[in-house]
Amino acid sequence: MKKYLLPPADEKIKYYKANLHCHSTFSDGNKTPQEIKEFYMAHGYSVVAFTDHNVFITHNELTDKKFVAMNGVELYACDENDPNGFRKQKTTHICYVALDPTMDLCPCWHRSKYVFGKSAEYRDAVRFDENEPDFERSHSGECISAMMKKGADMGFFVTYNHPAWSLENYSDYMGYDNMHAMEITNYGSVLDGCDEYNGRCYDDMLRGGKRIYCIGTDDNHNAHADDSELCDSFGGYVMIAASELTYESIAQSLRDGMFYTSSGNSRHIGPEILSLEFNDGKVKIETSAAKRISLMTDCRRNETRIAKEYGFLRSAEFDISDDTEYFRIEVTDSCGYKAYTNAYFTDEMK
Repeated sequence: MKKYLLPPADEKIKYYKANLHCHSTFSDGNKTPQEIKEFYMAHGYSVVAFTDHNVFITHNELTDKKFVAMNGVELYACDENDPNGFRKQKTTHICYVALDPTMDLCPCWHRSKYVFGKSAEYRDAVRFDENEPDFERSHSGECISAMMKKGADMGFFVTYNHPAWSLENYSDYMGYDNMHAMEITNYGSVLDGCDEYNGRCYDDMLRGGKRIYCIGTDDNHNAHADDSELCDSFGGYVMIAASELTYESIAQSLRDGMFYTSSGNSRHIGPEILSLEFNDGKVKIETSAAKRISLMTDCRRNETRIAKEYGFLRSAEFDISDDTEYFRIEVTDSCGYKAYTNAYFTDEMK
């Protein structure tokens, strides 16, 4: 029986371009939320999640018929007493994107700690559950999993961010539970010189039993000129399939995993996934012009289709063996930019 994992765009479903990790002048970014809205809309975006550091501030006034401003916050956990200092200190960064526009309480709040820099100017504007004790953070799997669970329980879409920039490895991230997604790429970190293409990290998590999505983000701070090669906008994004451009519809698609990730830059739109279907043990993908389409699984049995010299691929079909637990697909274009599907678990499609 044919099942669309990613349906083709038509009169009922459209794909909306989204950046789910963004910093404004409410923390260490250099554009106001209004300026970010205008900047991203001019480059074809319909959705931005404002995830300033440590202060959860809503921006519902920016949402209109052509743009959804999702409310969010990025929190961190590290060893505050690490003698190595910030440059060598492991840290965990987590984004929380509210799935309900009326949510206005900050998760894991502490009344006196963890707010730094310009964010401190907005401390008094943060609302939180005053019946909850201060949330003490530590760089441990137990604490970070508790932070993620708190956000998920409150109704946030919880993501694990930029493991390379964070100096984290397998022994760290495999101890983190209760996330909805991890960043398979983070453009700001890439421009910082980090190898922030995290397919291997994603597979580690999947093979370790975590059933999570993957996202690409900018993590933009806009410290460089808009036309600079170092402009950290438009390099990692999510294409969200939804029936309409409303906060509620976008949030439901995030819950359901109805999206894929792509990568590019301000001058180059990355690969597109036009549809993805599963039918009778086969997965078929339709794409924009691609040089390579690769199937990844939990097994030692991956496959790649490669275009002939000067040619392009626009589709591929792969058999999914009976012993496959999950599969995902990566699409690479002629410039080397990639699009990524989420992982799909075969026991959920029977």
